[in-house]
Amino acid sequence: MHLYNLTLQGQTAINQAVHGNFSGTPKAQEICVGRGSTLQLLFCDPTTGKIKVLCSHEVFGIIRSLIPFRLTGGSKDYIAVGSDSGRIVVLEYSTDKNSFLRVHQETFGKTGCRRIVPGHYLAVDPKGRAIMIGAIERQKLVYIMNRDAEARLTISSPLEAHKQFTLCYGMVGIDVGFENPTFACLEFDYEDAEHDPSGEALHTTKQTLTFYELDLGFESCG
Repeated sequence: MHLYNLTLQGQTAINQAVHGNFSGTPKAQEICVGRGSTLQLLFCDPTTGKIKVLCSHEVFGIIRSLIPFRLTGGSKDYIAVGSDSGRIVVLEYSTDKNSFLRVHQETFGKTGCRRIVPGHYLAVDPKGRAIMIGAIERQKLVYIMNRDAEARLTISSPLEAHKQFTLCYGMVGIDVGFENPTFACLEFDYEDAEHDPSGEALHTTKQTLTFYELDLGFESCG
């Protein structure tokens, strides 16, 4: 027997929102939103001009981050989800079933919203070749996205880009064309502040903008 806890009234506050062409319909634009533990796909009805819910799915967890991406030459966007499950999940919207289909699910850490377990930040290479998922402190992982012989999405084993004594404030993918995928992170190195009993180092240390380059040839990130 399996028991599920569902509230009669769903959450209304939107914590995450991204846009893209998730249905694959030419020139269509949908909005994917995270309402706490509910993932919804919204679209604008051209006849009424109102926003309507196309699909709603309960994830039974906390959605921490969302990001869309599209493989080079693809016709629709996928959705990468970071949550409190300790996993990165890649979803695809199916128009036939009117639901989200799980394409990939990779486990990398413990459950819960922990500061050293990735899931709080997500960034994608604009060409859809790689995804970086990061934690508030220290840990960052990079996954290489590709296609197999049957044009199905594949995901690599995680590549570590960890950095000790570092707090992350933001993460984005940089448009570098078809050069090695590069990600920019706004970071704070607290090593000196941790060993300074006076507390002066905490006020003098500045945030830094750090670039992480993924070498596709050697499959390493640093």
